[in-house]
Amino acid sequence: MAASPPSSLQENLTRLRAHIERVLVGKPEQVRLALIALFARGHLLIEDVPGVGKTTLAQGLARSLGCTFQRIQFTSDLLPSDIIGVNVWSPQAGIFEFRPGPLFAHIVLADEINRTSPKTQSCLLEAMNEAQVSLDHQTYLLPQPFMVIATQNPLEYHGTHPLPESQLDRFLMRIHIGYPAPEAERRIVMGEVGGVLPDLPPILEASEVCRLQEAVERVQVDPALVEYVMSIAAATRSSDAFALGASPRAARALFRAAQAAALLAGRSYCVPDDMKALAIPVLAHRLLPSARGEAAGGAEPALTAVLEGIPVP
Repeated sequence: MAASPPSSLQENLTRLRAHIERVLVGKPEQVRLALIALFARGHLLIEDVPGVGKTTLAQGLARSLGCTFQRIQFTSDLLPSDIIGVNVWSPQAGIFEFRPGPLFAHIVLADEINRTSPKTQSCLLEAMNEAQVSLDHQTYLLPQPFMVIATQNPLEYHGTHPLPESQLDRFLMRIHIGYPAPEAERRIVMGEVGGVLPDLPPILEASEVCRLQEAVERVQVDPALVEYVMSIAAATRSSDAFALGASPRAARALFRAAQAAALLAGRSYCVPDDMKALAIPVLAHRLLPSARGEAAGGAEPALTAVLEGIPVP
């Protein structure tokens, strides 16, 4: 068995989590999941009601890293060129020069992503899948690491455009923040915690994040756990609670997220709980419940029931 990550690495990861938890108080699990998505080279969809800290989590993550950050407020009149950038004629050079848009940042916050048109939403597909954008027969690479954190309010449908399945599938995870516990909310109300991170130096630089992403790929996964992931995916496809089960891309996402969870926990190998605990945030938004699944409460309760019927190695 390979050795565990160096203690200095674990110290930095612990400090990083604590740094972010200073602004998103009382939500250690949500912070952990956001870091797993980042280190697994994934993107994160935060779905919850307004005012619970969706934007705060994204800003806290970016401020804790030595990475560039851009926030894009998605509205009905936003155009793809407002995100990707445009070619502008340069009289001095006699050519069109590319002026990159806000998408060219390490961490991009797509705030209220379901408020813009499907055409504008779709301009993120290539960026999220291949870390590049194409414009006028030219391809431009995005900075590394690259992560999109999108937010949306699930209860407000007026003037919104729900994300299609193809777009949802590009998000490694969907998480919910939820209301804080009474003691944490009391501290927020009194202004003792939360808000903007103080001007402290970042815990990790962009190059260190890239090295951690590479380290995730070296985390060992026993063949029995690979079979466990495949069993979960197969069970969603055969269950009558779902009209659309998990794709191979979804199974691969669960595998990669489990590797990142192991690294964050200080291990160089995965355990069954890494897969089982991440199945809901990684898979639920990719599944389409059937009428029976909807009657059971939706994708998440139906998936929980499916997981209980799969033997854990």
